[in-house]
Amino acid sequence: MAQDLYVTGAEQGSGKSVIVLAMMEYFSGNTGKAGIFRPVTRSDEQHDQLIHLITQRYRIDSPYEDLYGCSSDVARRLIAEDRYDELLKQILGKYRRLQEKYDRVLCVGTDYSHAYATLEFDFNTDVANNLGCLIMPVVRGIGRSNAEIRDATAGFLKSVQERNCDVLATVINGVARSQFDELKTQFAHTPGTAPVYLVPEEPALSRPTVGDITRSLGARVIYGDTDNLNREITHYTVAAMQVPDFLDHLEAGGLVITPGDRADIILACLMAYPSTACPQISGLLLSGGLQPAPQLVKLLAGLGKPPFAVLGTDGDTFTTAMQVNRVSSTLTAENEHKIAAALGLVEAHIALPELERMLASERDTRVTPLMFEYELAQRARKNIQHIVLPEGSEERILRAAEILTLRGVVRLTLLGDSAEIQQKIQALGLHLDGVDIIDPLNSELRERYADTYYTLRQHKGISREMAFDTMADVSYFGTMMVHHGQADGMVSGAVHTTQHTIRPAFEIIKTRPGTAIVSSVFFMCLEDRVLVYGDCAVNPDPDARQLADIAVSSADTAHQFGVEPRVAMLSYSTGASGKGAAVDKVREATQLARELRPDVMIEGPIQYDAAIDAGVASTKLPESPVAGNATVFIFPDLNTGNNTYKAVQRSADAIAIGPVLQGLNKPVNDLSRGCTVTDIVNTVVITAVQAQAGDAP
Repeated sequence: MAQDLYVTGAEQGSGKSVIVLAMMEYFSGNTGKAGIFRPVTRSDEQHDQLIHLITQRYRIDSPYEDLYGCSSDVARRLIAEDRYDELLKQILGKYRRLQEKYDRVLCVGTDYSHAYATLEFDFNTDVANNLGCLIMPVVRGIGRSNAEIRDATAGFLKSVQERNCDVLATVINGVARSQFDELKTQFAHTPGTAPVYLVPEEPALSRPTVGDITRSLGARVIYGDTDNLNREITHYTVAAMQVPDFLDHLEAGGLVITPGDRADIILACLMAYPSTACPQISGLLLSGGLQPAPQLVKLLAGLGKPPFAVLGTDGDTFTTAMQVNRVSSTLTAENEHKIAAALGLVEAHIALPELERMLASERDTRVTPLMFEYELAQRARKNIQHIVLPEGSEERILRAAEILTLRGVVRLTLLGDSAEIQQKIQALGLHLDGVDIIDPLNSELRERYADTYYTLRQHKGISREMAFDTMADVSYFGTMMVHHGQADGMVSGAVHTTQHTIRPAFEIIKTRPGTAIVSSVFFMCLEDRVLVYGDCAVNPDPDARQLADIAVSSADTAHQFGVEPRVAMLSYSTGASGKGAAVDKVREATQLARELRPDVMIEGPIQYDAAIDAGVASTKLPESPVAGNATVFIFPDLNTGNNTYKAVQRSADAIAIGPVLQGLNKPVNDLSRGCTVTDIVNTVVITAVQAQAGDAP
C-alpha cells in the first residue's frame, strides 16, 4: 500500500502551495479518492486558504473541521504547557480518522507565521514521523545565490536525517532562470539518494492579485466582478497629486491608492482605461473609509462591464499603502489562469510519476469505482472505437450519448427515426452534433444487410423478403453494422429485452472459436475493490463443461479490465466434504477449467464466505491461494448468480456494471431496462475497450 506524503516548507516563503497543488492534481487523477490534511491551521482564519483551494477544486466533501489537527492557538498552548506529546496525539487521531475515508491523504505543513517559526521545521518533521508519512521539504530559492541555496538545502536535509525522517524528494522552488542550469547540474540525482528537483521562478505566480488585496485588507468591493479581482498587480501608486502629474505616474498593471473623496483621480482612472495613450491599471483602492459621491457611484453603475475593480478600505492612505506592500500572492480556486500556470510549471520540472512509484512501497491493490471508471475512460480514449446504440430515441440513451461525446471516449451512431431523435435532442437541450443518426427503414445499407442476413440464415428457412423486413429492426440493423465492421460494438437493452438484444448477435456475430458458450459478467464495484461475477444474466443452468467455459471466459475478462483473476467456483460446500449432483457439477467444472487454463488460479467447490473472507478461508481452505482472496466469482446457475449480485448491489451500495457479454466474435452488450445514464456510459466504455482487443473477451 502506498504511503502518504507530507509536504512542508523548510522555511517561510518557500511557495509550497504551488507544490501541494500539483501533487494533489496528480493524486486525484491517478490514485483514487484523495484528501488533504493540515496538522495545524491558523487561528485567525475562519477557513484555511490552502484547504479552501484544495477542497473547492477537487470537491472534497469532508467537513472543514476534519481536515486539520488543531488550531495554532491550541498548538501554542499545549507546547507552552509542556504537553507536546498530547498535541501530537491529537493531530494523529484526527489524521487516522480522515485516512479511513480516503485512498491517499496529502499532508501539508505549517506556514511559519507565528512566534515559534524557528521551531516549525522540527515540528513538521516530528509530525511527519508520527503520521508515518514520507516527507518532501520545499526550500526557498528566491533571492538566494547558488551557494546560499546549496547551504540551505544541505542544512535542512541534515536536520531531516537527524530526526530519522524518510525523505521522498526535496524541491527548491523559485530558482532564478540565470542560476537554473548550474544548480541543476550540481543537484543531479545520485542513485540511492532522494532526488532534488528545481522549479524555476515565475513572476506571475509571485504577483498578488486585486483579490489578494481585497482579502488581506478586508476591503469592500465597490465596483467590479470576479474577473477584475483575478487581475495581477505589478506595482502600487499612491495618488496624492493633481491629475496631470498623476497621469505621468500611471503604469500598466498598477494598483492606484487614493482617498475615496478624490473624484478627480477616480474619473481620470476611468477615462484613462479606454485610452490607447494610457497604461491599463489593474485596480483602484479608495482609502479613509470615504465613499465616492452619489453622482459618481451612479456613473460607475452605468458603465456596464467594469474596466477594473474599485475597492474601499477604512485605513488612511499611508497605512493602506504599507499594508498593500506586505500582501503576498495566494492561489485561489477562482483564478484558473494562475492555477494553470502553477500546474504547468511544476509538472514540467518535477517527475510526478517517479514520485508516485517511490511512494508505492507496496503495490496498492485497492480499486475504487471512481478509479475503475477513470481507467476505463482513459483506455477508451487512447483508441477511439465506434459504438452503435439502437435505442436512439430513448432519453437515457441520448443523455449518455452527450456525456460520452463530451468526454471524447467513443464515436457514436444512434438508430431510429431521425426526425423523432432530433426533436428529442432539441427538447432535452442536448448537444449531439458529432453523433450520426441512421434510420434503418430508409437506410441505403438495408438492402446490403438483408442480403447478408439471407445468406447466413437461409438454411433456417428465411426468405429474401423476410431478411429485408428483419433489417428494419434496430437490434438486427445495429448487429449487422458490427458484423460488417461499420461499427466496432453495440449496446442495447434500455428499452428492449435481453433476448431482443442478444439473439441477433447469436445469429449474426456468433461465438468466438474455441468458446463453448456465450456468457456474461458483472463488474461489482465495492468501496475498496472491484469483483467479477459470472454468469448472472444469460445461462439458466449450465452443465459442467459450460460452467468451466464461463470460468475461463470470466478470468480473461477480469484480466482484460485490470482485475487479477483468482477464480472461485461457488457451491454450497467447500472442498471435498460436500456431496450431491449440484456440488459434483461444480467439482467437475473446476477440474475442467484447470485443464483448460492451468495458468489461472482456480478454486472449487468453495462457499462464498470462504472465497472472500480470509478469516473463514484460514479454517476451511488454509492452503488455497484463492480462498479469502478471490476476485472472480462463478455461480453454479443463473438463479444463484442473479439474486446474489442484486443482493450485494443493494445491501453493500455497490455499483454493478453489466451484464458484459463474453464469448462473441465482436462485442455486443445488454443493458438492464432499469439502467441509469451512468450505467449506459459505463457499458458503452466497456464495449469500446472490448472492441480495442479485436474481439470480445
